[in-house]
Amino acid sequence: MAKEKVQERAKIEPKFFSGTGRRKTAVARVFMWDEKGDITVNGMDINEYFPSEKEQIAWTRPFHILGVSHPKAKFKASIKVAGSGKSSQLGAVAHGISAALSLMNEEYSVMLHKQGLLTRDSRMVERKKPNLHKARKASQYSKR
Repeated sequence: MAKEKVQERAKIEPKFFSGTGRRKTAVARVFMWDEKGDITVNGMDINEYFPSEKEQIAWTRPFHILGVSHPKAKFKASIKVAGSGKSSQLGAVAHGISAALSLMNEEYSVMLHKQGLLTRDSRMVERKKPNLHKARKASQYSKR
């Protein structure tokens, strides 16, 4: 009985890391490379798609937690986002970026999880109920 030699396969590094982010009905698919380049959202530069300062802070938060002050100098990303409004899309993009970064490095995953960036915000719009104007708004009560 000769022992068969088991060849160890070299781990193949993936060419890119992908992450999916969700917020309300918005879904962001993030494809990230560990190289210098642009970060685009639906074919537009991310700074054009999310122009305000508050939006800039929100999508760069995962990078700042990891100690990367200029994300475009270290990472390249292509993001496709659809559904809901701009604010929800921003939340979905930040969630997707965090998911992609967590796949790159185990240490990143721990740091992002501690800050709550890998947790999906589960709040959704409550459905409209029958005999009510909205989800909870009822007609004015009349005693007589």
